[in-house]
Amino acid sequence: MPSIIQGGMGVAVSSWKLASAVSSMGQLGVVSGTGLDAVLSRRLQMGDPGGFNAKALRQFPIPSIAARVWERYFVEGGKAESAAFRSKPLPSASSSGPGFELTLVAAFVEVWLAKQGHSNPVGINLLEKIQLPTLPTLYGAMLAGVDVVLMGAGIPRAIPAILDRLARGERAELSVDVAGGEPLTVTLDPANFDAPQIPRPKFYAIVSSASLAVVLAKKCHPPVDGFIVEGHSAGGHNAPPRGGIVLDDSGEPVYGERDQADLSKFRELGLPFWLAGSYGSPEALENAKQEGACGVQVGTAFAFCEESGISPEMKAEVIRRSLTHELSIRTDPLASPTGFPFKVVQLPGTASEDPINAGRDRVCDLGYLREAYRLPNGDVGFRCPAEPPEDYVRKGGKLADTLGRKCICNGLLATVGLPQVRHGIAEPALLTAGDDVIHLDRYLTPGACSYSAREVIETILPSG
Repeated sequence: MPSIIQGGMGVAVSSWKLASAVSSMGQLGVVSGTGLDAVLSRRLQMGDPGGFNAKALRQFPIPSIAARVWERYFVEGGKAESAAFRSKPLPSASSSGPGFELTLVAAFVEVWLAKQGHSNPVGINLLEKIQLPTLPTLYGAMLAGVDVVLMGAGIPRAIPAILDRLARGERAELSVDVAGGEPLTVTLDPANFDAPQIPRPKFYAIVSSASLAVVLAKKCHPPVDGFIVEGHSAGGHNAPPRGGIVLDDSGEPVYGERDQADLSKFRELGLPFWLAGSYGSPEALENAKQEGACGVQVGTAFAFCEESGISPEMKAEVIRRSLTHELSIRTDPLASPTGFPFKVVQLPGTASEDPINAGRDRVCDLGYLREAYRLPNGDVGFRCPAEPPEDYVRKGGKLADTLGRKCICNGLLATVGLPQVRHGIAEPALLTAGDDVIHLDRYLTPGACSYSAREVIETILPSG
């Protein structure tokens, strides 16, 4: 069991380079499984610097699919900086076609690259809230030999059985939540692909409460293999406060004792667990182990290391502001279209600034956080509170739900240097991090202004 699990952050913040670096040191490196279709398509349109994606595509076990993805998106020499990226299909329930194939291949590429140069396990992190791409993402990752699947932001009780079925080469189904109607069922049948038999990865659920852990351990068949117990000081999406969202004077959700996980319940379950949310220090690791945890999941420290996907300029600015105590984090109750509180780093020039966000043309062209809903004729439509308000209302949504929403999908892609360009203007970045971002000095040697994944691990594990 690793003492440190590297968090699966953002869209390509936890890139294959970061996961590979962490796994090479004997800890669990994790790639982010969110938005991988957009990430691969845009990397190819940038000309595939270094040729890494081309190398991985040559290893994909269904060459015809890999060839179609390459032909659709690769731009020799890369697109012009002022040119827009070619769009990719929105996530859908289809188990075939260009969007499905791109997602399948993208997950394979990211995991395959993360596993090169060492023989240690690699994980992939997905969000339960993003349901439509789940099956092709899982299957693509499994084709690449992913060792662990981690998932949170919901109740992922269907995933263990899906992993079993995909590993056996059997048809898998996933129910997609639909507002105001029966769920939508999406499927993936490995028999449709001339692919090899694949091993079944372990599944770790990311949870914030013992009650949810009990359900996943005792009412899932098979049960989960372990847990990441994540507190509200972690970056990205946070679980809402248990008593409902009550805001303090600064407009942030108030968390209390009820939001602290009962670790005695986790110990009673007898499954391995790791603690997450401000655990990036040797003292925090020791405290976690005294509570019966196998170790800790660390995100923020790795998010700003040299190997992470965040643009180098943004990393440098965050580190500088962390050292000079000029950095602030806001737990925004409205930013995310999901309705979950979302940690936002307050950084000039990014979408955290209201004037920038207000001046941006609202558009939903990536679609990961869209909500499915039933049309009057029984068909399924999709809407997002971050799309133009008039569109959202026309689709049956409430105008109040659009207030304060930010396009997290486009913002996170911009954070890793892959912004869409509209009318010659690049999408603004949106940066998320945990409360521990104010302690990045832990990992810096005297006089240094950057640090590596190795330095994070050696700081948290001084003896190893």
